[in-house]
Amino acid sequence: MVFLIYQLILILIILISPLIILYRILKNKEDSTRFREKFCFFSKSRKSGKLIWFHASSVGELMSILPIINYYENKKNINQILITTTTLSSAKILKKIKLKKTIHQFFPLDLIFFSRIFLNYWKPSIAIFVESEIWPSMYKFINKRKIPLILLNARITKKTFNRWYFFKKYSLSIFKNISASYPQNIETINYLKKLKVKIIKYIGNLKFIENPYENKKEFEKTLKSRLKKHIIWVAASTHDNEEILCAEAHMILKRKFKNLITIIIPRHINRVDKIFSDLKKKNLNIALHSSGTKDLKNVDIYLVDEYGLSENFYKISKTVFLGGSLINRGGQNPLEPARYGARILSGKNTKNFVDIYKFLKSLGISKVVNNPIDIAKSIVFKSNKNGGEKIKILGNEILRKTTIEIDKVLNNAIKKT
Repeated sequence: MVFLIYQLILILIILISPLIILYRILKNKEDSTRFREKFCFFSKSRKSGKLIWFHASSVGELMSILPIINYYENKKNINQILITTTTLSSAKILKKIKLKKTIHQFFPLDLIFFSRIFLNYWKPSIAIFVESEIWPSMYKFINKRKIPLILLNARITKKTFNRWYFFKKYSLSIFKNISASYPQNIETINYLKKLKVKIIKYIGNLKFIENPYENKKEFEKTLKSRLKKHIIWVAASTHDNEEILCAEAHMILKRKFKNLITIIIPRHINRVDKIFSDLKKKNLNIALHSSGTKDLKNVDIYLVDEYGLSENFYKISKTVFLGGSLINRGGQNPLEPARYGARILSGKNTKNFVDIYKFLKSLGISKVVNNPIDIAKSIVFKSNKNGGEKIKILGNEILRKTTIEIDKVLNNAIKKT
């Protein structure tokens, strides 16, 4: 009954989908042509041979599996790699990365009809879903076709677990389809056990692994050269109102450091116009990255309005504030900047990365801030390379163990075909 109601809700969504899609296109949250992929009108072709399928929701999940994608790009027994995501931002990032075997499509609506079409077309040898991506219809048909299903870097929060467990019988019928699960934290292990997942093995959080496809745009050298004359710090993955708080911290620090530039990288660049307007009201001089401004002499805020550039700025900043933490969003992944030796600042709302922040605290490279004064006092201009090296070592070990586990499942599936 629960599954039937779920399917009826999806049908209703499809009936009004033209209005939803039009709205999302106007808000720059949907591709004006590729949205059709969500209805199984595929824009890419399936090659002959073995195909491995990864599904990640958005940017964070996508970035976490790129080291694994790199591994399978170099495996001769894999002919094609399919990555599906649900967001436009993730598609844009993947488009910038030069991959030989890997293609991207948007994940279809989780209707029985679409799940069947999708699997009939792509015929994956293995399906690997990332973090919290649990889709009842797709899981059901993956199991019917005897395709191994891995839940990689699995993450289930208390809130999510309570929702699933409210419909216990129904939920157990979904989670039993998972062939193997590799949780990212202890909390998730306990919830997966209660949901009767067959194989649960803890390896570690994929986000500790270094991204092999870091951005190498030529601008990095020229921008770094221009910023040498300035003292900088970065506020990354910021959400609404956090830019204002970081700007106020900038104004406090500016009294002491006249050549200070604060680099703001919003989580969603469709908010750039609003951010620009809000900061202008503070009488701050703002330079947009896309403008290609060469003279940064009187610039207060350098506003990054393109996706996929964060890593460039992490390399040259000694302090990085991670957004989504001064508001109740659960925080953003702090490991990328920490890997380059940056001190990590965040608000207290980091429930999405509890274990990671505990690890960073043990290294003495993270601090909780509550307001602009806290932020200004906590900014440093000296890196901690020792902490970054420890993160890299741990990440390499997690990558090695993860690929071993996936290979076991994959090789077993290939033998049976």
